[in-house]
Amino acid sequence: MNFDSATHSARLPSDSAMREIATPDIENAITSAKKALLALQRDDGHFVFELEADATIPAEYVLMRHYLAEPVDAALEAKIANYLRRIQSENGGWPLFHDGASNISASVKAYYALKMIGVGTEEPYMKKARGWILSQGGASHANVFTRNLLALFGAIPWTGVPVMPVEIMVLPRWFPFHLDKISYWARTVVVPLTVLNALKPRARNPKGVGIPELFTIPPEDVKVWPKGPHQKSPWSEIFGAIDRVLRFFEPYFPKSLRKRSIDKAVAFVDERLNGEDGLGAIFPAMVNSLLVYDALGYSRDHPNYRTARGSIEKLLIVKDDEAYCQPCLSPVWDTALSTHALMEVGDLQAEAAATRALEWLKPLQVLDTVGDWAASRPGIRPGGWAFQYANPHYPDTDDTAVVVMAMDRAQGRVLPNAEAYRESISRGREWIVGMQSKNGGWGAFDADNNYEYLNQIPFSDHGALLDPPTADVAARCISMLAQLGERRGQSYVLDNAVAYLERTQEKDGSWYGRWGMNYIYGTWSVLCALNAAGVDPASSVVRKAVAWLLSIQNSDGGWGEDGESYSLDYKGYTPAPSTASQTSWALLALMAAGEVDNPSVQKGIAYLAATQGTDGFWAEKRFTATGFPRVFYLRYHGYPKFFPMWALARYRNLKASNTRSVMVGM
Repeated sequence: MNFDSATHSARLPSDSAMREIATPDIENAITSAKKALLALQRDDGHFVFELEADATIPAEYVLMRHYLAEPVDAALEAKIANYLRRIQSENGGWPLFHDGASNISASVKAYYALKMIGVGTEEPYMKKARGWILSQGGASHANVFTRNLLALFGAIPWTGVPVMPVEIMVLPRWFPFHLDKISYWARTVVVPLTVLNALKPRARNPKGVGIPELFTIPPEDVKVWPKGPHQKSPWSEIFGAIDRVLRFFEPYFPKSLRKRSIDKAVAFVDERLNGEDGLGAIFPAMVNSLLVYDALGYSRDHPNYRTARGSIEKLLIVKDDEAYCQPCLSPVWDTALSTHALMEVGDLQAEAAATRALEWLKPLQVLDTVGDWAASRPGIRPGGWAFQYANPHYPDTDDTAVVVMAMDRAQGRVLPNAEAYRESISRGREWIVGMQSKNGGWGAFDADNNYEYLNQIPFSDHGALLDPPTADVAARCISMLAQLGERRGQSYVLDNAVAYLERTQEKDGSWYGRWGMNYIYGTWSVLCALNAAGVDPASSVVRKAVAWLLSIQNSDGGWGEDGESYSLDYKGYTPAPSTASQTSWALLALMAAGEVDNPSVQKGIAYLAATQGTDGFWAEKRFTATGFPRVFYLRYHGYPKFFPMWALARYRNLKASNTRSVMVGM
C-alpha cells in the first residue's frame, strides 16, 4: 500500500493485530501526537495551520500583482511556479483537489499565471496544459469569476461576463434579488465586483501578456458562454432573458444613480475592511476591494489601499522551494478543534495547553459588532466567534458551537479560571439559538438564507450563492445545546433541530456534509449530535447511519471519500483511498453511536496507529474539506494533526470507562 509520506509505516498490521491493538501502542501513539501538536502551539496559546486550496488562489495572486504593475518579485514567482507545476495533473490540466479531475477554470488561471511569470509556452508542461484546455473547448468554457478576471485583463470583452449592475446596492429588500438574500462570501465578493463591472478598469499588465492561444475561436466571437450544471429550464432561460435586457438598458441607467450605487458599494467595503485581516477575511473579496480602490484612483499610500494590500500578503505561505497563497486563515477553527483533542488526551500537559488556547479564544468573541446576520435576525445580541483572526461582521455558528463546547468542557474540570467562561458560554448560546432557521437547522453565517432561485441567475454558475441550513452545521449547534443541558421534550429549539436532522438523513443512512468531505463528515457530525441529544443508539435513524459507515470501511481499516461525492448525479458512495482525518471522523461517529467494541472500530484504530509518522503526525495529501461543493475544496493541514489523536484518545478513554458512552457533544 502507498502512503502519502515516507515517514509512514510501510505496511499495516496483521489481521489479528487489526482486531485488537495493545493499550501501550495506543498510549505511545497518543503521546507522540500530543508532543508534536504542542510543539506547534504559538506562544500566545493558539494554533494555526496551513489552509490550502487549488491552483486558482496562487494564480490569481500572481495576476493581481501584474494587474497593478507591482515590482516583480522573481524569487517569489519562481516558487509559485514550482508549486503550480507540482500540482498539475498528468493530463496537463489542474484539479480542484488532489487526484481529482482537471478543471477548466483552474487550468486557465494556472496557465495564465505561469505565462505571466515568464514560463515559455513551448515548455512541455505548458504545451500539455494548452492541449488539455483546448480539448475542453478552450477558455470560453471557464466559469464566471474566471471570465471576470479575463475581462479585467482585456482577454475577453465584457459581453462575456453576465451583467451584475452596481445598482443592486440600492434595491429594496423586498426585491427578488437583494444583498441580504445571498451568502456572506457572495456578498463580500460581489459588492466590490459590481464596482469593477461598472468602471471596467483595464489591467496595467506591463509585460502585455495575454492568452489568445487558449481560445478555439477569437474571444470577441464567442456569443454563448456556459451555464452551471445546476442551472435548469425554465429558470436558466428566464434569467438569461433578464440578463440580455439588463445588458441592453445598463448604458442608459442615470449617472446619478450609478454614482450613488458606487458610493454605497464603497461604503460597504470601507465599513467591513477589517484591518489587515481583509474584507470578509477571504482572498477573493480582499483582492476585489484592492482593485476597487485602485480603479477609483486611490494612491498606494492611502490607508485603505495599504490596508487592503497588506491583508493579502498575510495569506502567503513561502517555503524553501515553493510558495502559494491561502484562501483565508483558520486560527479559531484550528485552535478550538485542537483544544477538544487535547482535552480528550486529558493529561496535565494537554490540559494546560488547552487552557492557554481557551484564554486566547475568549477575547475573540464578537460581542459589540452587529454583523450582516442581523438583517434576518434583528434584535439578537451578537455573541459568536469568527473563523479567522478577525471578521466581526461575519461570525459563524459552527466555530461558535465548537468554542462554546470546549469552554463548557473546561468548566467541568479542575482548571484555572474555568468559571471565567460562564458569560462567554451564555452569550454564545444566546446567539446560536437566535440564529436557528425556521426549518430547525442552521446555516453557517445567516439564518433562512435559502432563496434557491438565486442560484439560477447567470452570475451564479458556481451554484454557491447561498448559505442554507445544513446537517453538519445544525448537528454542531445541537451538540452544543445538548452538552449545555437542553433536553428533548423540554426544548422547542432542540426538538425542532433533531427533527430537521431526521428529515435530512439520506436513504442510505448517511448525512450530507457541506463543510467537510462529505457524507463521512456529515454523518460524524450528526451521530455526535444525536448521542448528545439523547437519541437511543438502537433507534432506526442511528442504526442506519452505523450500518452505512461500516459498509464503506476500506480493507485497510480506514475510511475515505473525495470531492466527486458532491456530483449532482451522486448515486451512492464510491470507494476512495483512506485518509487519517476521515478515518478519525468515522471512528468518532461510531463511538458516539455506542460501537466502541465493534471490530471495525478496532480495525480503524489499528489503521491510525499503523500509519502514524515518526514525526507524530499523519501525512495527508488528499483534500478532506469543502469551500463550495463542486467548485472549491480545501486541505486543512491541521486535520491529520489533531483528529487522529482525538480519535485514539477517545477510544482509550471509552475502553477504560464503565459506561462506554460519550458524554460530550463531539
